Amino acid sequence: MHVRRRTGLFMVAFTVLGVVASGLAGTAAAHDGRGRDRPDAVVAADGSADFTSVQAAVDAAPTGATEPWVIAVRPGEYRELVKVPATKPFLTLVGTGRHARDVVIAYDNANGTPKPDGSGPYGTSGSASVTLDGADFTARNLTFANLFDEAAHPEITNRQAVAVLTRADRLVFDGVRFLGNQDTLYVNSSSAAVVARAYFRDCYVEGDVDFIFGRATAVFDGGEVRSLTRGSTTNNGYVTAPSTMIDNPYGFLFTRVRFTSDAPAGTVFLGRPWHPSNDPNAIGQVLVRDSWIGDHIGAVAWSDFSGGWSWRDARFAEHHNRGPGALVTPDRPQLTRSEAAAFTVRAYLSGTDGWSPDARRR
Repeated sequence: MHVRRRTGLFMVAFTVLGVVASGLAGTAAAHDGRGRDRPDAVVAADGSADFTSVQAAVDAAPTGATEPWVIAVRPGEYRELVKVPATKPFLTLVGTGRHARDVVIAYDNANGTPKPDGSGPYGTSGSASVTLDGADFTARNLTFANLFDEAAHPEITNRQAVAVLTRADRLVFDGVRFLGNQDTLYVNSSSAAVVARAYFRDCYVEGDVDFIFGRATAVFDGGEVRSLTRGSTTNNGYVTAPSTMIDNPYGFLFTRVRFTSDAPAGTVFLGRPWHPSNDPNAIGQVLVRDSWIGDHIGAVAWSDFSGGWSWRDARFAEHHNRGPGALVTPDRPQLTRSEAAAFTVRAYLSGTDGWSPDARRR
């Protein structure tokens, strides 16, 4: 084994900005994911490189890094669980194929899948194909997937199946695909008291029920969010299920995103408010702005969550969208231009460390 090393290198928000900013970790020099570093390690499924699995390369990465450690992944499907621990910050995964679909990292556990040791099911978090606890992680040009087959497992009724679970701060995903059905992308933080930020640039996310969810601050800048049909004529699911904590003004921002679907018109919702363990302090925040919305989103774009949680008590809004599903109705709150000025990519991500992974778009 030879591992290469480098030698060099919504309006209540205004009252709580200081509280959130003080909780964000990091320095002004934090990695922003825009570098194009040569690899420190190479993964190839056919054994022609340093490692045959992504996890083996992660395990070989140094602990406590202060600059990116780059893992190049050659084309192929890597059927494995990948876990990046908190002790390994600054990891970068780069797919070397021509397209993001050329490198696929996937597994197939669901919430209700029994663990091999007989200790019970995996649960939603445990179902994740990829779990990211290391800060300043970057992924580029590859696919993360949960391949749980709902039709093949009718005995499993808890079908939440996470492709990626994030719990760390300052994460960048550039041209990455996220594939699954229910609960595809779980953007979270290490605890309810911690704000974690993630930036998704020109990414593709697909699923059906609550397939972008959690309490993290996440920005989706460009790319496509695709709702998969469940074969219903009335309800084919929900794009988001945010659980943003009440003292965090910034949950999910979608800007310049295309919302598409193969579901019938008016059968998909933009989101519903998730209250984990019925937490009253989880007041979801979502803004969809300057985006294109297909006709799968109807006149009522938001939905209540089971347990009596009304979407009207959450922080859901839109601004300056277009497309056949970009309807303006009393059930679709719109921000004014002056209100929207406070909810930009920079506002969501900068924190106290000035993190700006979106700089190249400005």
